Amino acid sequence: MPTSGEKFSVPVRRTSVGRWRLALMGGIVGILAGCAVVTQDMPSAPAGAPVTAAPAPVATVPDTGTLPPPIVRGKSLWTPVRWADVPGWGSDGLHEAWNAWLKSCERPGEGAGPGSATICGEVRQLSIASAQEQHDWVQRRFVPYRITESDGRAPEGLLTGYYEPVLAARRLPDATYRVPLYGLPRDWRRGQTWYSRKEIDTQQAAQRALEGRVIAWLADPIDALILQIQGSGRLTISEPDGRQRQVRLAFAAHNGHTYRSPVRWLLDQGAIREGHWAAVRAWARQYPHLVNEMVWSNPRTVFFREEALGEFDARFGPRGAQGVPLTPGRSIAVDPQSIPYGTPVWMATQGPTLNQQRLVLAQDTGGAILGAVRADYFTGWGGFTDPAYTVAAALKQPLQLWALWPR
Repeated sequence: MPTSGEKFSVPVRRTSVGRWRLALMGGIVGILAGCAVVTQDMPSAPAGAPVTAAPAPVATVPDTGTLPPPIVRGKSLWTPVRWADVPGWGSDGLHEAWNAWLKSCERPGEGAGPGSATICGEVRQLSIASAQEQHDWVQRRFVPYRITESDGRAPEGLLTGYYEPVLAARRLPDATYRVPLYGLPRDWRRGQTWYSRKEIDTQQAAQRALEGRVIAWLADPIDALILQIQGSGRLTISEPDGRQRQVRLAFAAHNGHTYRSPVRWLLDQGAIREGHWAAVRAWARQYPHLVNEMVWSNPRTVFFREEALGEFDARFGPRGAQGVPLTPGRSIAVDPQSIPYGTPVWMATQGPTLNQQRLVLAQDTGGAILGAVRADYFTGWGGFTDPAYTVAAALKQPLQLWALWPR
């Protein structure tokens, strides 16, 4: 889950026969999860081969009757609309979102909508349904609600992106790999304000509390900073015996300090002219003696926990705030005071990075993901030259959202 919200520009009962059928469907969907999510103007996600888009279904469910009243939800107002008023409805391959929907059904939260248990049962049954059947079921069972500010204003909205970095690491430090990634300190108490990032690097008391708590070592302090901002990542770790294995670092906690953007810090000083990490790296190569000062400008640091990364888990992203693994191209982080976790959401955005109208699931949040029409789009995982990074790095554009709420 993103810990700051900063992106790269400044700102996852039945009979035995029934169980067997569900297991079969889940296996098929799991296989599909290994395929990349391919969307208009978006590079393929890093998890496999492209999925060919199916022809758009023709609506066979009447879109008539009286619309329900608006819903006031925390920071937002939901106004019901006709399906014909949802831009691009019918153009998306809903089957590509079905796995993310099934993941949300594993952890239905409060406010997940009326009859959520029944809805999730039907989602499972439709896992291997045709595109037409899935399309008609959604239109029959849900009402689209345009999300606006609580006073009814339709804001421009903002869509950014985040991803899961994949980085090389060492289990033990050497002359190159000298940047530590920490687990929870020895004296950690949840909710406390602990040492700042600079104090962790310079004070003996902080270092004593972190003895034996280093999970792995990176070569680049900027890589470590990005990993902490994203909140999780994958490490290809070289063990002392020469073996290599990939693990996931998941967010465990932060030190309680307010997040401050190092990119903004450099911009404010006139050290860089463009607010992205490529500019930061170029500056760091020119002024290596000032890198610590830049890193310390953000007093917040993140502690991780190491998780095994088996073949199946590697097909999905880290667990978001809903507690389920994120799906590339189909999971978004939202403000839960505006959109409950697990809500299917129709997203429409047009800009230089993405031109999309598609179904996504609200499964995560972030420190800067605040407001009615604000979302962070999970693009997948990879290195700094892979599509997951380049899309997330560039994504900052207008957004419209429609919550799909059960009738």
